[in-house]
Amino acid sequence: MKMHFLSGGRLRMRQRTYYPGADRDALFELPVSCTLLRHAQGNVLFDSGCHPGVVDDAMGHWGALAARMEPLHAATDNVVAQLALAGVAADDIDAVICSHLHTDHCGCNRFFPRASVIVHAAELAAARADADAANGYYAADWDTGQSFDELTGARDVFGDGALTLLPLPGHSPGMTVAHVVLPRDGAFVLASDAVPVAVNLDQRFAPRNSWDMELTMAGFDEIARLQADGAQVIYGHDDAQWQALRKGAEWYE
Repeated sequence: MKMHFLSGGRLRMRQRTYYPGADRDALFELPVSCTLLRHAQGNVLFDSGCHPGVVDDAMGHWGALAARMEPLHAATDNVVAQLALAGVAADDIDAVICSHLHTDHCGCNRFFPRASVIVHAAELAAARADADAANGYYAADWDTGQSFDELTGARDVFGDGALTLLPLPGHSPGMTVAHVVLPRDGAFVLASDAVPVAVNLDQRFAPRNSWDMELTMAGFDEIARLQADGAQVIYGHDDAQWQALRKGAEWYE
């Protein structure tokens, strides 16, 4: 299996959301990471990033959320365009795994009409219940006509241990991370917003936008256990780590 890290956009947000001790008005830039997994049984995308339309009209797409999450990327900096770097087209994607259904993680789902969407049942229920989008759920992003393959527990996607989905509620009710095992480069945890930036895990600082702080902290413990077993944790929005990763046409295997 080959693993490609692809850009799903770039945002500016308040630093204090993720970093302890940050000034109230301090801002920081963060990547939105997506991951393409190319397996003999099919091509899977873990998270689809921001919708391309937010570049030109963030307010029109996100409403009031645009005041807290400012897009910085170019119109071509989205996972659909990025797939071409890995020699893959949108129609080559067999499944989109949604770590959760917040808009910056499922914004391009609609561009994969033949793919099934794997998402935790609790996350889907939360998105359906949140009609006012106050918690980042936008039906235009997640309710796009694909069939939903609902998780209710851990799942070995290919049946060979290469890709295992692990529900870790906390950031959101159905937050799910991926444990990836590659023959050459070893194990990885695709943490998404279960651990947005390294300091959250290192200092056990639960982000201020967590749905449940206690569950978020429990998730940190589980990811730290996987890290201690040798897995490299890929944070959802850590810019220093993002700059150091192989991306696009380069891969891990």
